Amino acid sequence: MNLALATCVSVINFWAWNMIGPLSTTYAAHMSLNSTKASTLVATPILVGSLGRIVTGTLTDRFGGRVMFIAVSLASILPVFAVGAAGTANSYLLLLVCGFFLGVAGTVFAVGIPFANNWYEPARRGFATGVFGMGMVGTALSAFFTPRFVRWFGLFTTHVVIAVALALTALACVVVMRDAPAFTPNRQPVVPKLKAAAKSRVTWEMSFLYAVVFGTTSPR
Repeated sequence: MNLALATCVSVINFWAWNMIGPLSTTYAAHMSLNSTKASTLVATPILVGSLGRIVTGTLTDRFGGRVMFIAVSLASILPVFAVGAAGTANSYLLLLVCGFFLGVAGTVFAVGIPFANNWYEPARRGFATGVFGMGMVGTALSAFFTPRFVRWFGLFTTHVVIAVALALTALACVVVMRDAPAFTPNRQPVVPKLKAAAKSRVTWEMSFLYAVVFGTTSPR
């Protein structure tokens, strides 16, 4: 139940995270954006969401997945509204700023991995990670449905729909979700861990692979 709910929360947050990408050509046409500005618009929430996972993952170790799922979902609601309003107003600068904060939704991945793993013994954690990883399908759903929702309901209303979905998933977490009995808060200093990770060659190798693979497969 908890793994399934975490995956659903991930789907909605990833959908919200990718709200700008599928509409980038529309924004470019309406605002007369060149390729650099359009690319920056799409890349901003992706970059913030990726780097923000360092912070979110640390907070998850300290406060638990349940609290952080609720926090990330709620924190993403206002940026979704704001992106819809900025897009409706045809303001590139406002859309860029709101897209920066929309990146919060993408940090949900760093919440779900430790949350899912805590519910399973080591031999089953690959299964848990794989199931939760399916939540990334939210980006594909956003790429497919967001432009269609805009045609059916309008730009701002589409963002309202996703904001409501975020609120409902946060409510579901409050009512149903529980942290695993195995979870214990980690209150050790974070900076020494980050320094140690930065000195490890494998950290940079994995970061490079992530950038190449995710950067080339993210819907635009």
